[in-house]
Amino acid sequence: MEKFKIAVIAGDGIGPEVIAEGKKVLSGIAALDGTFAVEFTDFPWGCEYYLKTGEMMPEDGLDTLKAFDAIYLGAVGYPGVPDNVSLGQLLLKIRRGFDEYVNLRPVKLLEGAPCPLAGVKREDIDMVVIRENSEGEYADVGARLYPGTPQEIALQTGVFSRKGCERIMRYAYELARREHKTLTSISKGNALGYSMVFWDEIFAELGREYPDVKTQKLLV
Repeated sequence: MEKFKIAVIAGDGIGPEVIAEGKKVLSGIAALDGTFAVEFTDFPWGCEYYLKTGEMMPEDGLDTLKAFDAIYLGAVGYPGVPDNVSLGQLLLKIRRGFDEYVNLRPVKLLEGAPCPLAGVKREDIDMVVIRENSEGEYADVGARLYPGTPQEIALQTGVFSRKGCERIMRYAYELARREHKTLTSISKGNALGYSMVFWDEIFAELGREYPDVKTQKLLV
């Protein structure tokens, strides 16, 4: 039987409550399947840990996490801890450290769950949202100029590399081909004349490699 080692960082606020139920679900799935097992190791990292130690996770935290097959991370954020600290020193540190560039979010209508759209059947709601997870604004490139003066300026630079755009788009194209889905690129190329126009051009270029995938483009 294959055993998966999962590092659990329950996080803050509602995180521990949600993660506790998720662990039950994963253990239940493993028991029903019978071919694999899950082993959880809990880490107390997060905002409360930060308030006690001055860091969201230990300096060697990434080395510790390398020993696991997966990381199960809950909500992060707590009053008294700046949001850029809670995000940058834990979630983004993990994301960048392991180059986790795909944010994958399936969207389905669950049986018994109400839908705000009238006359919608369960089979009508079947989407997968794929977002680039490491570049754009998440690269956190910028500057603060003339701090504390009336001329103070804050610059935030979105980073779009060809490598970063191509790999997330190729992931999306491959998924759309495999699941026979329409692929929609969400852009802001009307206003962001450099970064998102670059994105639009690469999406069109890659599309020629996937003539069987129906595509469209929408402005966010």
